[in-house]
Amino acid sequence: MISEESKTRFAQEVAKYPADQKQSAVMACLAIAQQQLGYVSTEAEREIAAYLGMAPMAVHEVTSFYNMYNQQAVGKYKLNVCTNLSCQVRGGDHALAHLEHKLGVSMGGTTADGMFTLQQCECVGACADAPVLLVNDRNMCSFMSDDKLDKLVDGLRAAEGKA
Repeated sequence: MISEESKTRFAQEVAKYPADQKQSAVMACLAIAQQQLGYVSTEAEREIAAYLGMAPMAVHEVTSFYNMYNQQAVGKYKLNVCTNLSCQVRGGDHALAHLEHKLGVSMGGTTADGMFTLQQCECVGACADAPVLLVNDRNMCSFMSDDKLDKLVDGLRAAEGKA
């Protein structure tokens, strides 16, 4: 299931830690697996556990604790809207509602074409830029007005030829 290329990347991450602490690379290995597979399956957790010499449950505890790890398939673009207090005060809830309407899905849902999954997330540490969202857990978008949200979604659709 996990490719040899991913396992090579695992080895690079493990090499950053003392030999008796290779389990410290668990978060990096989960991220690598997710990049390859799109989400972290139970089978991937087991492979990572075996690779790092950990109990599968210990790996699952990490996967299930952090919302950056997808435990099921998601759309090509995962939109995580911050709904923590600072973003709420500055329109985070409105941004989430606007995206629900624009995409035609409820929070936690994926569009019928498999392009977008809409989620809420906890603080991303950009309170002064609220409301903020993360695209695929990596690209932060700040000051997300309705117009900016529309341009983001329309731009991603256009890039995929689905405008």
